[in-house]
Amino acid sequence: MKDRGRNKGRERVLTVTRGDDERLRIAHLAARLMVEDGIEDYALAKKKAARQAGVADTRHLPGNDEIEDALKSYQQTFHADDQRDRVQELREKAVRAMQELAAFNPHLCGSVLSGSAGKYADINLQMFTDDAKAVELFLIGRGIDYKPGQTALYSGDARITVPVFTMNDDGTDIEIAVLSPRDARLPLKTSLAGKAIERAKLAAVEELLAQA
Repeated sequence: MKDRGRNKGRERVLTVTRGDDERLRIAHLAARLMVEDGIEDYALAKKKAARQAGVADTRHLPGNDEIEDALKSYQQTFHADDQRDRVQELREKAVRAMQELAAFNPHLCGSVLSGSAGKYADINLQMFTDDAKAVELFLIGRGIDYKPGQTALYSGDARITVPVFTMNDDGTDIEIAVLSPRDARLPLKTSLAGKAIERAKLAAVEELLAQA
């Protein structure tokens, strides 16, 4: 009986180790796909990486935070100089947009803030205002071309749908998600299993640029 119990314990350890190895392998494959193929969607990168790795068990797929870590490691190893210049350029564009939209309390989030932005990265802004229509009227009044849309975010287990306006700055899409002021106090996520979205105000982004 004791031997049987020890054997079951070893099996559990082996299963956990194998699962961890698979998660790590898929995370690094997904990171490479995101950098080299320009995939921005974490879920799509995970699925493609799992297929490449021959992993059918979705229980061992890595979380977005694990892919983010692998992404930073890959970029620092293979594209350090290009990555630094790219992030700097994208943050400069983000600051210009945030300055123009200052009346709507803009915050930078996503890969441009974290420093993991790939070759085809968009700039992601969140704005907090009670009047989403005012944002659209502002863009129209300034003669700024944009495309309207929607995106889903999560606050705890609750799914919220928010309007998004996408404009373009010299080939770079800037996606503006418009939320209510009360949402600024909530830990919003892009998926139920994800971690809270980090965001930074204009002054903080300007400070990042000054430190570069």
